[in-house]
Amino acid sequence: MFDWSTMGAEIKAFFINFSTNGGLKLMETLMIFVVGILLIKIIKIIAQKIIYKSRLDNSAGSFVMSVISAVLIIALFIVIISSLGFSTAGIIAAFSACALAIVLALQDSLASLANGVIIIFTKPFKAGDHIEINGLDGIVKSIRLFNTKILSYENVELVIPNSDILKSNLINYSSMPLRRINLKVPVSYDSDVAQVKKVLLKCIESNHNVVSIPAPMVKLNEYDSSSINFSCRAWTKSDLYFDVRFELIESIFLTLKKYDIEIPYNKLDVKILNDVPVKKQTVRKDVGLEESTADAKGKTIRVSTSASNKKGGIK
Repeated sequence: MFDWSTMGAEIKAFFINFSTNGGLKLMETLMIFVVGILLIKIIKIIAQKIIYKSRLDNSAGSFVMSVISAVLIIALFIVIISSLGFSTAGIIAAFSACALAIVLALQDSLASLANGVIIIFTKPFKAGDHIEINGLDGIVKSIRLFNTKILSYENVELVIPNSDILKSNLINYSSMPLRRINLKVPVSYDSDVAQVKKVLLKCIESNHNVVSIPAPMVKLNEYDSSSINFSCRAWTKSDLYFDVRFELIESIFLTLKKYDIEIPYNKLDVKILNDVPVKKQTVRKDVGLEESTADAKGKTIRVSTSASNKKGGIK
């Protein structure tokens, strides 16, 4: 017959031996691991809800979630190591040494990373904005932790390190809903100032993309060497700036031409004063070295250049 008392004694001895040799410690560590994983998932779900309600940018939200996950996993790892009886002081010292080595090796990349975090949270620009950095301009395609991608108007992708962006002068043309167009229109000194102002203002107001508030403005701005220059200012939506600017340049030129208002430009006047006989010229022929003479008459020409606007045209 089966001896139940012997089996019970063996099982009891097994558990006593298991607990004596660290089995309970292993079970405790396993429980800590399982509970820790569950807590990490719960904390991440709560953090995602908070980030969603705070309406953070997608890039900022992803970065925050990555940092939270990394911190929680490192904390769980240290707790597990501690529960197994190992000293955490040595582990923390090893982590510190590794971190220092990584920082020294990747200081430029980490600078870009830190600047990327600053850009994501301070939001000097966002995806879709028209910006200019060190003479490079285009539409922001994406903002990453280490760099920012810009698509130029020539359809060229520009990748700029975030560390360079915050060290440079940044112009965001899309931060405001409206943008002002400034045009310089030179006309002849013989022009009627009142008529020119009226014609230019009417031309600008006729463009349906020019807003009425703030109102367009035309003022006599300066006296140039060969022209009087009018300053034309008009407001339009930021995303329509270039289209409206080109439309106004063309329409202003055609309007001035329609009303016979002269736009000064460089001129070269050639005047023939009189006929003057030219001395006889000797022509030597190659064959037989025969000489012959030819009478020729030339004309004295005086060339004069009229003063005009060197730059010229509408700007």
